[in-house]
Amino acid sequence: QQGNPLRNSIIWADQRGVEQANRIREIVGEDEVYAITGHRISSTYSAAKIMWVRDNEPGIFKRVHKFVHAKDYIIYRLTNRFATDYSDASGMNLFDLQKKEWSSQMLKATRIPVEILPELHTSVDVVGEVTREISEEAFLRPGTPVVMGGGDGPCAAVGAGVVREGSSYNYVGSSSWIALATAKPIYDPEKRTVNFFHLDPEMFMPAGTMQTAGGAYQWLKDNICWTETQAAREVKIDPYEIMDLKAESVEPGAHSLLFLPYLMGERSPHWNPEAKGAFIGLTLTHKREHLIRSVLEGIVFNLKIILDTFEEQGARIEEVRVIGGGAKGRLLRQIMADVYGRKILCPLLLEEATSLGAAIAGGIGTGIFKNFKVAEKLVKIVEVQSPQPLVREKYEKLYPIFKNAYQALVPIYEQIASLK
Repeated sequence: QQGNPLRNSIIWADQRGVEQANRIREIVGEDEVYAITGHRISSTYSAAKIMWVRDNEPGIFKRVHKFVHAKDYIIYRLTNRFATDYSDASGMNLFDLQKKEWSSQMLKATRIPVEILPELHTSVDVVGEVTREISEEAFLRPGTPVVMGGGDGPCAAVGAGVVREGSSYNYVGSSSWIALATAKPIYDPEKRTVNFFHLDPEMFMPAGTMQTAGGAYQWLKDNICWTETQAAREVKIDPYEIMDLKAESVEPGAHSLLFLPYLMGERSPHWNPEAKGAFIGLTLTHKREHLIRSVLEGIVFNLKIILDTFEEQGARIEEVRVIGGGAKGRLLRQIMADVYGRKILCPLLLEEATSLGAAIAGGIGTGIFKNFKVAEKLVKIVEVQSPQPLVREKYEKLYPIFKNAYQALVPIYEQIASLK
């Protein structure tokens, strides 16, 4: 109640709440939760994590006043108010997407009291002012208005210029996701994709998030590409630049080598916490450069399934904007263009796009900007990659094999999980 953190935070990728997620599944059912929240039941979401703390750390849970997201804690420090916004709330398995309120059904099923959740706001609400007590520590004038802001994905959407129906973006960082701006949620019958609130309170952000994209490439760098990392250190450049050059030296398709990028389970499109990574098709003819290229291609193949899912539900996606640190790689962007069969638009701001989106929300909340359409003026496209027909043809042959490889390994994943 005094605003003191009671334990270390539990990040989005943490899967410790599998048992609690299964309990929600038994009580409410997957279909009902998806209809209410726009999301599947998953241990990656806050509901299962809150239940886990209650079940495993009862002493801490007794002292809980509020559960908050990282940005919400900063807002509390600035204003002394516990609040969150629709976009972050919509990723908790506790929020009613249509009613824009905490779901009474989900709260009852999870036995989470509404009192321990923060009050709800739009992303552009001024939720308070900088208090005199914190002003010196924060180097901000007392009385400075504090705008709510939003979750990383919805902020990234605005920072990528995705603010009107039909526009889309692909974020590539440790994880990766593809997201759209829509007037209504997109419900996939197979629940492969999910729905967040957009920063614009009149729009939604359907999304499909995979667990390890840049994370898989970093794993490759740290554990296999020692030679490239050492060479990069000597000439003082990014190791990924050398890895990309190596990957470019081999033909698209990496000599029929496939990589399944499931190094930390998977969310979209499979929602399988037991999934594991794999190289498939290794032969004596393969070298390290083939492995590097196959990792990049495997990441994009997985994202292509997400893109296809949106199209199956009627979304029209003509071109895709890319942001995030992983989007710096020109080779990755070209692979995207060739696998997706669409132009890939690269904005000037890649790693800073999320911050730009948050700044735009702040500008709208304080009256500096009229509405979110200003993002289309502020986001500058500096490079475009177009599909190469011959390369695309090769990827179209490999893509169904990639999908079949995952399905074939599902029983193996279950057997591995049984050994725990």
